[in-house]
Amino acid sequence: MILAGRVWEAVEGHKCGSGSSYSNSKFLLMWAFTYPYMMYFAWLEEKTSQSIPGAAPYVPLVAGSLARSLACVTCYPVELARTRMQSNCIQSCANGMKAPGVLKTLLEALLMSKAGITVELTVRRGYRVLWTGMGAQLARDVPFSGICWALLEPMRRNLLSIVGDDANVASVLGANFSAGFIAGSVAAAATCPLDVVKTRRQIEMDPVRALSMTTRRTLMEVWRDGGMRTLFTGVGARVGRVGPSVGIVVSFYEVVKYALHSRYESA
Repeated sequence: MILAGRVWEAVEGHKCGSGSSYSNSKFLLMWAFTYPYMMYFAWLEEKTSQSIPGAAPYVPLVAGSLARSLACVTCYPVELARTRMQSNCIQSCANGMKAPGVLKTLLEALLMSKAGITVELTVRRGYRVLWTGMGAQLARDVPFSGICWALLEPMRRNLLSIVGDDANVASVLGANFSAGFIAGSVAAAATCPLDVVKTRRQIEMDPVRALSMTTRRTLMEVWRDGGMRTLFTGVGARVGRVGPSVGIVVSFYEVVKYALHSRYESA
């Protein structure tokens, strides 16, 4: 199932060759925001239950948004390298060349000598280029996480309540995977236009234009290029990848937690 998720990632990024299909994945980012989410969720749930009980339904939305923001800022250079590697892979394969790795891709972004870049511009840009398009990434991922976790929490609680005291590993796995799959699919479809914008900003090779691009301006450019159809380019591949990915990450986390808790109680 994890390999299938990586194949969908390759399809969405238009990668080439069977080997490259498995070379990059968003599982790093998925795991990077799962644990902060659980931390924020537990803390917010405790605080709201004590002071604002009526705000409890909004805890997953806030916790998911905070966790995703932290994960995006931390892991963004790797995400930038992944997108650029996927964008350049077809051309590299067509020329019989091996696609560059993560470190080489990031180094090229830092020390790009194309398009008449001066030394002064390179120094002025500095490491800022490694976070090119992060605004678009946050504009996509924060709503994505808010929608995803706001849907996922009540769904999996309702599913687990059906099982009740007869819960076991299979029921925990099934409930969490089903809820994660549905919530991830809905959130992925809803934020697809922002994913298109994020990708366009990340693959922009002109450093001057890349630094001047904004999410709103790029969104308008995409709309002018082809309207609603262009805004939802690749929505099928995105939903087909994100839905199972969220289901896998959430269900694996909850099954391990359930197994450890059961073992502790029986000890």
